[in-house]
Amino acid sequence: MTKWSRFNIVSVALGFAFLYLPIVLLVVFSFNESRLVTVWAGFSIKWYVSLFNNQGLMDAAWVTIRVALLSATIATVLGTMAALSLVRFTRFRGRMLFSGMVYAPLVMPEVITGLSLLLLFVAIGFDRGFWTVTLAHITLTMCFVAVVVQSRLLSFDRSVEEAALDLGATPLRTFIEVTLPIIAPAVFSGWVLAFTLSLDDLVIASFTSGPGATTLPMKIYSQVRLGVTPEINAACTLLIALVAVGVIIASIVTKRRELQRQRDEHAAFAGT
Repeated sequence: MTKWSRFNIVSVALGFAFLYLPIVLLVVFSFNESRLVTVWAGFSIKWYVSLFNNQGLMDAAWVTIRVALLSATIATVLGTMAALSLVRFTRFRGRMLFSGMVYAPLVMPEVITGLSLLLLFVAIGFDRGFWTVTLAHITLTMCFVAVVVQSRLLSFDRSVEEAALDLGATPLRTFIEVTLPIIAPAVFSGWVLAFTLSLDDLVIASFTSGPGATTLPMKIYSQVRLGVTPEINAACTLLIALVAVGVIIASIVTKRRELQRQRDEHAAFAGT
């Protein structure tokens, strides 16, 4: 067992403090009585009440949630299909091109992706709005889902599928009743990741949004340029809480699935 030196402990502590202390301060000052975001004047939830009475922020939040839910769901379906194609069909014409197109958004700067999509929507005469932001977020998040699901499929035991096929199950039924339940934690994790990325995106949404499709990050950024208000702290705190709950749920689901898989394997070995 490696013994940590005092220098390593201090370095890690400073690193975590640099990353998380600003978030902690943001959450704390969202409950501040004072309108000054840097002066503590007592505990209060009035800025959360003010936030829910701010129609502009509420409309932007509703647009953001709708875009995130829809884009994450479609991206999860397409990303899972892309991962299955890359893992199960290793030899087909254009595989290299297909793989590059799937993974391109991972390494492409968001400014280039947003500008490219903007030029595409303008060229085809597609009015910018809710659907253009949704399509842009699907393009951005699909590759992340594909990576997560592909990593699970690479360690997948194909013998369980072969057993189901030998017992007379069709390929579609085998996928639905055997493959999908096993890779479900990875699929769900991919969905949570896609939802979080869509919820957080500012750059691509700024290029592809239109009238009536202002997302919450865009609204917050436009207001922060004029000064940070306690309402912004409250909105960011709620976003942090939403993402944290999603991550916790994904971790619990993944852990339970893994424990169930281990119990099933032990039961199968005991039966044989």
